[in-house]
Amino acid sequence: MYREAFSLIRREYLRWIRAPAWVISGLLSPILYLLLFGQAFDLGKLVPPGVGPGVLSQALSGAPNYFSYFAVGMVAFASVTAAMFSGTGIIFDKQLGILQRILSTPVSRRSVFLASLTFRGILTLLPAFVVVGLALLLAHVPNLAGLTVGSGVNVLDAAQFLAAALVLSVAFTALFLSFGFAAQRIESYFGVITILQLPILLTSNAMYPVNIMPAWLQYVVAVNPISLAVNLMRMSLFGSAGYPYPAAVYLAGLLAWAALFVCLAMVLASKALRTDLVPAGDSALSRAIAE
Repeated sequence: MYREAFSLIRREYLRWIRAPAWVISGLLSPILYLLLFGQAFDLGKLVPPGVGPGVLSQALSGAPNYFSYFAVGMVAFASVTAAMFSGTGIIFDKQLGILQRILSTPVSRRSVFLASLTFRGILTLLPAFVVVGLALLLAHVPNLAGLTVGSGVNVLDAAQFLAAALVLSVAFTALFLSFGFAAQRIESYFGVITILQLPILLTSNAMYPVNIMPAWLQYVVAVNPISLAVNLMRMSLFGSAGYPYPAAVYLAGLLAWAALFVCLAMVLASKALRTDLVPAGDSALSRAIAE
């Protein structure tokens, strides 16, 4: 199974590097958010001059300024946005007959699913790294806000940051892959994810502090997987002061969401690959794969 999955991952990689326009467009969105939205929408400027910086830092979950708070949220947003396109490759493979040809070979359905999840889950981390690198770089550009990291950040904090970003990427890649396996047309797929994208983002603390939200929305934000990942990443960079729970609780909640999304994707992928893509009676090999 692992050899099959590796071959399918290699195919995904070759398809990815042969479409540079798609790669560039995927990286452009988070860059524009940092350069335009992050620089223009600075909530810290709304704080009266006489208020100490500690009050602002407390409101921003330990971040020294709003851009630093926003930049970490954009790491999660970039990962989720990149994951949105995970299911499109599955739909195109269906429509072009590529997936049917793959299934006519002695390749297990689990390998097909795991190859897509592994490659695309790791691939969605690329925009996240671009966001972090650009945000750190902007801190050294005159007249521009940038990401300021706390002085006590160590290797364990960096590993926690990376783990949060990776689990979030895998979770939403699995979620959107499940839609890709279930959908038959690209229009239906984009219709669903367009409806989901903004509610998922706006009911998190990626862009706005929780304490300025109404009470009912704060309960939703507390269980949002984006919020759980962002809390972990901000605790890694700015310290854990002011958070009601330790990092392990947020990580456990994020892993629970990831497990739920992966299980959902596996069920939908197994059903789609068994009933829709391999017609009964095609060949002895097809019937053997379908069983």
